[in-house]
Amino acid sequence: MSLHLELLRHGETELGGGLRGSLDDALTAQGWAQLRGSVVEAGSWDRVISSPLQRCARFAEELAGQHGVPLTLEPDLQELHFGAWEGRSAADLMQTDAAALGRFWADPYAFTPPEGEPLLAFETRVLSAVHRLHERHAGERLLLITHGGVMRLLLARARGLPCAELLQVQVAHAERFRLRVEADGQLLELA
Repeated sequence: MSLHLELLRHGETELGGGLRGSLDDALTAQGWAQLRGSVVEAGSWDRVISSPLQRCARFAEELAGQHGVPLTLEPDLQELHFGAWEGRSAADLMQTDAAALGRFWADPYAFTPPEGEPLLAFETRVLSAVHRLHERHAGERLLLITHGGVMRLLLARARGLPCAELLQVQVAHAERFRLRVEADGQLLELA
């Protein structure tokens, strides 16, 4: 039996862009508005699953309460930890570490930011969480509120993209995508 996942990226955060990773930024008023607007015409869910970071979890709490569905915070759906690059923008890194940033953008599986989480470990963490969700909730429709990196990973796999193209997947703040997780773990993107 398959599992239906609706992926939703958090909205704009108080500390802005750059590599936020495990930093626990709050949403701005605009970020709250983006998220609320993105689910106005969304369907019903059996439950909400969220990253525990507040930029996801606070909205997840509000939405689960409004819809009267259970909420689970799932630590394995947190963003990639960018190590020494956390909180820094690409423009800033271009000034101080352009060669390393270029290697990361070219193939994030082959280059890990200093003190950061290897992408293979991140992939294992995220896919293990999705596997557990499938085991526990097959046949259900879940809203998964998470981060750009988590969504890029899942969408790249669903689209059959090579590893090196992971960072080419575009995911805007408060953007939603739909996936189906098959019994064998295959991910399919739905229109």
